[in-house]
Amino acid sequence: MSNPPGPVAAAAVTAPSSSHSCKVILANTIAKVLISEIQAGLTALNHQRQSQHQHENVPPPPHLLGILANADPAAQTYARWTEKTCHDLGFAYTLLQVEKDSVEETILAANANPLYDGIIVYYPIYGGRQDQYLQNVVSVDKDVEGLSHLYIFNMYQNVRFLDNAENPSAAPARKSILPCTPLAVIKILEYLHIYNPILPYGNRLFGRTVCVVNRSEVVGRPLAALLANDGACVYSVDVSGVQQFTRGEGIRKRKHEVVDKEGWTIEHCAPLCDVVITGVPGEAYQFPCHLLKEGAVCINFSSEKNFPPEVKERASIYVPAIGKVTIVVLLRNLLRVVQNRQAQLQLEQGQRSEGRDASHGVSSPLSNTKAQAQPELASAPTDTSATTMNGVAS
Repeated sequence: MSNPPGPVAAAAVTAPSSSHSCKVILANTIAKVLISEIQAGLTALNHQRQSQHQHENVPPPPHLLGILANADPAAQTYARWTEKTCHDLGFAYTLLQVEKDSVEETILAANANPLYDGIIVYYPIYGGRQDQYLQNVVSVDKDVEGLSHLYIFNMYQNVRFLDNAENPSAAPARKSILPCTPLAVIKILEYLHIYNPILPYGNRLFGRTVCVVNRSEVVGRPLAALLANDGACVYSVDVSGVQQFTRGEGIRKRKHEVVDKEGWTIEHCAPLCDVVITGVPGEAYQFPCHLLKEGAVCINFSSEKNFPPEVKERASIYVPAIGKVTIVVLLRNLLRVVQNRQAQLQLEQGQRSEGRDASHGVSSPLSNTKAQAQPELASAPTDTSATTMNGVAS
């Protein structure tokens, strides 16, 4: 067990230079880049769907259903922002306001309704385990929040694809869905070039040290895991102490591991970090900016202002809020679940075609290729890297 850094490390936190300047970047600026990506993906999807329905009506745009069962102002604001962004980007959106006792029944009906491509439930409803149960009632095929057990398992296990994806060229791979807020933070880090594009996918945060002040099961812990799975050394801080998330020395492990840093506090880890990310609820919390490494990147995903104005005296980049990026990422996930469904349809059509060929004694070129390659594959080591989250979480 390593000891906490001593006074020497603390003394390394020096006063900022008089020439220091901090660039404040708003979420709207970053969201515009993602919007362009989504619009391109939506255009491609529409072309694909139209080609598959040449003799039928043109399919409607992807349709998101929102289910609201509380009077929480934050949830209601989120619902309004979601509706506006959907309409602005060409998605369909319907909001159902229901009583708490009707939420499960409403989700089950939406799962079975082909009108809806994705479902978002605005939590909290009951809180705790009951909300976790409802998250798993939502069909995996329509879960745009990435909160079902399968997606959470894949995220922590560093698994990127829903299918084997050993031969991605054979059919479009279905990608796993990541929770919106952690993914929004990662997309912000991409935009800020914290990810190093020269390094291989899956290792692009290697050499970065990150502090995440929040270890909730909804955002903080998933975010720490995703960053560590991409190669970073992450210090996860909450009221109970500090944990370190890494993929081991030299990022040799396939997925992250967690180590309790006994005796450590934020005073020990914050001065070591290139990036500090906060998400503490409540107006009372203020990050102690004198602990910041000079030139650090600071991002706040809390609805409250976790950083005082002094953050600009030490940080090189400051992102004060991420809400608009989170909503755009939600629609990115909606597009992804529709693309996954299209990929599944293509796979099933290919399997039916192969089945018809086999029943008529016709050999498929694909099956011949597989048969010829089999002896060589049997003696070669299996490469499972394609099934891991080998890159920027996406």
